[in-house]
Amino acid sequence: MSKHVAVLMGGWSAEREVSLRSGAACAAALDSLGAGYRITQIDVGRDIAEVLGRLKPDVALNLLHGRPGEDGMMQSVLEILQIPYSHSGVLASALAMDKVQAKIIMAAHGVPVAEGRSVSRFEAAREHALPRPYVLKPVAEGSSVGVFIVREDMDHPPQELTRPDWTHGDLLLAERYIPGLELTCAVMGDVPLGVIEIQSDLRFYDYEAKYAPGGSRHILPAKILPNIYQKVRMLSLTAHRALGCRGISRSDFRYDDRTGDESGLVCLEVNTQPGMTETSLVPELAAHAGHSFGELVRWMVEDASLDR
Repeated sequence: MSKHVAVLMGGWSAEREVSLRSGAACAAALDSLGAGYRITQIDVGRDIAEVLGRLKPDVALNLLHGRPGEDGMMQSVLEILQIPYSHSGVLASALAMDKVQAKIIMAAHGVPVAEGRSVSRFEAAREHALPRPYVLKPVAEGSSVGVFIVREDMDHPPQELTRPDWTHGDLLLAERYIPGLELTCAVMGDVPLGVIEIQSDLRFYDYEAKYAPGGSRHILPAKILPNIYQKVRMLSLTAHRALGCRGISRSDFRYDDRTGDESGLVCLEVNTQPGMTETSLVPELAAHAGHSFGELVRWMVEDASLDR
């Protein structure tokens, strides 16, 4: 008997378009496996509980990015409906999405994080939240949505924060800007994969750099010292476990390579449902570890469970 897989995608977050691409890519990969999966692609709306209650799938492959698919809300719905699902559970999803709480937990487990503080967007627009240069980011968004790099030559904070059409929440995280390399590492199950260095000619690794073809270059394996490479892998697994993540996660780092040692490493965040598009990092890391894209997606489906 075939397994009915509901591919959850789209939604209404700022990352909707990326989620649609992730969902379409994974649905196509499952279909090409010829493994007997029955696939239903669902563009998630606010009636999702009713839709899933009617469809009664065996598994939900959750490929929503951002809120409410990645912050514990969708996971709660799936728990109530008793539909096994991929990726992390309710608490881990909520914690990882809240950058302030995630930093507290990671730091308590020995994962280095950037110095900073939380601040309202109105306060951040009135005066500099930290000595320049620093970074301002929404507490609960992904894909670098709503992020500002405040440079040393910027006399005034970003005034876009006070726009009436701002939709990224009133609480921001201000963090010390860390120069150097952008690194990322995925954890699959309980196994850290490789480390990618991300290079971009754009002002920083923003939404466009992440998802536009040619927006960035991925160096795999990252050309860093072996001890730094292994430290990133170890810290990724530590962060994954500290937050209680399951399935696939991806941890993003900055590395100030001027230090020449591990003291330059800082973990920026853990993504509990990283992108699965044609330019995404996790499929590339999985392929480097010997897992084809189809095998990766099948692994996520078969890993699905409740009480995650």
